[in-house]
Amino acid sequence: MSEKAMGERGRLERAYAGDEPWLLWGPYLNERQWGTVREDYSPYGNAWDYFPHDHARSRAYRWGEDGIAGISDNQQRLCLSLAMWNGADPILKERMFGLTNSEGNHGEDVKEYYFYLDNTPTHSLMRMLYKYPQRAFPYADLVAENARRKGTDPHAFEYELMDTGAFEGDRYFDVEVEYAKRSETDILMTVRATNRGPDRSDLVLMPTLFFRNTWSWRQDVERPVMAAAGTSCPAVDASHPTLGSMRFLAPDAGELLFCENETNSRRLYGDTGGPRYPKDGINDFIVDGRQDAINPTHTGTKAAAVHRLSIGGGETATIRLRLTADTRADGLGDGFDAVFAARYCEADTFYASVLPATASPERRMIHRQACAGMLWSKQFYHYIIDDWLEGDGMPPPSERLQGRNTAWRHFYAEDVLSMPDKWEYPWFASWDLSFHTVVLARLDPDFAKLQIDLLGREWYMSPDGQVPAYEWAFDDVNPPVRAWAALQIFRHEEETTGRRDVDFLESAFQHSLLYFTWWVNRKDADGNKLFQGGFLGMDNIGAIDRTAAERIGFRLYQVDATSWVGFFALNLMEMAMELSVTNRTYLDFAVKFLQHFIYIADALNHVARRTDGRCDLWDEEEGFFFDVALHDGKLYPLKVRSLVGPMPLLAVSTVDFHELESEAKSAFKDRLDWFAASRPELLAQATNTKSSSRLLLSMLSPERLKRILKVMLDEEEFLSPHGIRSVSRRHFEHPYNFQVDGEEHQVAYEPAESGTGMFGGNSNWRGPVWMPVNVLLIESLRRFHEHCGDRCVAATSAFRPTPRGAT
Repeated sequence: MSEKAMGERGRLERAYAGDEPWLLWGPYLNERQWGTVREDYSPYGNAWDYFPHDHARSRAYRWGEDGIAGISDNQQRLCLSLAMWNGADPILKERMFGLTNSEGNHGEDVKEYYFYLDNTPTHSLMRMLYKYPQRAFPYADLVAENARRKGTDPHAFEYELMDTGAFEGDRYFDVEVEYAKRSETDILMTVRATNRGPDRSDLVLMPTLFFRNTWSWRQDVERPVMAAAGTSCPAVDASHPTLGSMRFLAPDAGELLFCENETNSRRLYGDTGGPRYPKDGINDFIVDGRQDAINPTHTGTKAAAVHRLSIGGGETATIRLRLTADTRADGLGDGFDAVFAARYCEADTFYASVLPATASPERRMIHRQACAGMLWSKQFYHYIIDDWLEGDGMPPPSERLQGRNTAWRHFYAEDVLSMPDKWEYPWFASWDLSFHTVVLARLDPDFAKLQIDLLGREWYMSPDGQVPAYEWAFDDVNPPVRAWAALQIFRHEEETTGRRDVDFLESAFQHSLLYFTWWVNRKDADGNKLFQGGFLGMDNIGAIDRTAAERIGFRLYQVDATSWVGFFALNLMEMAMELSVTNRTYLDFAVKFLQHFIYIADALNHVARRTDGRCDLWDEEEGFFFDVALHDGKLYPLKVRSLVGPMPLLAVSTVDFHELESEAKSAFKDRLDWFAASRPELLAQATNTKSSSRLLLSMLSPERLKRILKVMLDEEEFLSPHGIRSVSRRHFEHPYNFQVDGEEHQVAYEPAESGTGMFGGNSNWRGPVWMPVNVLLIESLRRFHEHCGDRCVAATSAFRPTPRGAT
């Protein structure tokens, strides 16, 4: 093996070659399974209420598991996480606590402090930090005070854990968890607890091993088993019918506790039956001292290694553990600390090849920790819609058959996916995931490609070509950025390695054809290339709830929907041009999507033509684009100065005339020439400044480009020190108001928390900077600059301080 193939990169190569399963184990354990759609079997989709946090310690999950600083195998058959108890809490700290959507004064919100510190693509090294108060965790206080704020002032800041006084006097523990793989199936674990307070304090650490419950739902599933091992140190043998056998060794543990990962129906439902040693048995033994809550035979499907510690102020206590497929192991093995040292050295080498060499040490550290966050956010995602709708044993309420996701019975997910957030959003969202892949391609291009591929596979994509949006509503529409992401991955790999993965790009292109066709057939209601898309990922950005617009009597002609489809068409054109290098057939597709783009660009003026100029998506006076609403036969411009307005900037590409001179590209040149001769007015709508060697394809004329940039780069409007705001700061003093049918709709500039409950209130597009869209804007501006140079300049002045609360 070459020197390049050693260390972390070598492990990646061997993993994807199928030689060594380095990706079998990873941080695939959820941080919140309760309150998810997957676990909701209620009649009307009340996911948060159906499975609350209070049930989580006692109730078996159907579709996944959760824990703190946890790992699992890639099918989440066996899980390992950390439970803790400070001697004051009413329950064990087994999972992250947070408020549900109805409890939080701005929607759901995790009320914990934890930090992802390090990770590598094969998860050969992982490290994270959790901060655990020594006082009783203020569960009730967090719920009550946020409810009070929600009921009295929708603009009030959230009541956070720090506000409760839980950390007063630095009386808390820093609990740092590290994993290092000795081999693919030999995982070492270190837990360090540091008392940051002044006084000695007790802490119980309980690394917990448990099987995901797969046996309670179907009679034909073989039950796995755990039992105390006959070793010289405390150890658990875990045997699973498909994973095989693993041994968990905890030489520092004082005792091992066993129960079943099954529902305590006596506590939750008042039943007289149920398992004798249910899921919360270890909790009841440690917190309440119930000797009858744990299995005296030391067998079960959940086991905890109990470490009772007394840690002085400023001191650190360390425990060491091991999870291995070596069922003859009797201890931690040789070189425990040396394995960690080697993995850190290899991680340093890997990141030295990934991070910008010119960056300062501080920026490199920030960059590396950001990468760690991406890698820690990989999660096993399990959701089979057909089984979920039909239920297990006893059918669920009949109302569910007309409810959420009922049109997606084909959907079958049993995969490791990149999550937007493993607590607040422990489910994939298609446009979030697409953005993730562009970052992940810098670390693990094969994983990034697999994510892109999954979104287009027949068990994810709808038979009609729609890509599922997100768990709460697969039918909703996310912006179509998957093709863009695939192109970015392809070009990055070519640039950094010289490899042109045409098979990957071709597969992504074919799936994207289906999705583009769905957009054209389903989201162009009038057949005029003006698209609707609902909220399109921008949640509460509009004056009208954009997902519910049709239901409440509005048809929206959306600037961003039309812009996204234009952007999509250019992505497909560029993909086809790349593929035509080795297969000339794809040049016909490039021509087809050039034509699509030209007609879509022209359609931005359709409303104006239809109304004899009385209404237009472009407002000449304000130099900006606005959505238009059709209601009771009347057209209403919705003049919210929001990120919707600059969206036409995104749809930009260039055509190199020199490349078109070749015989292989002649069909593309012929089509351009036809438009120039036969429909010059259409071509003019879709092209910008023409140089002698390149043609710029854009929805914007040079004049409109300058006028949009003048607004977008104005600090009193969109430009902030951190990027482009989602709503103009102008609406801070001058909120936008829209009245129709006696009802008033308002959009104000809200740079922090949202004052509206639209889309649950936990996502705010009325002020904050949204980084992924800013990335697309920057990429587009670079393309404009490469073509136009200094011929298109928009002036902006230096940043000035803004009033408190109006940044």
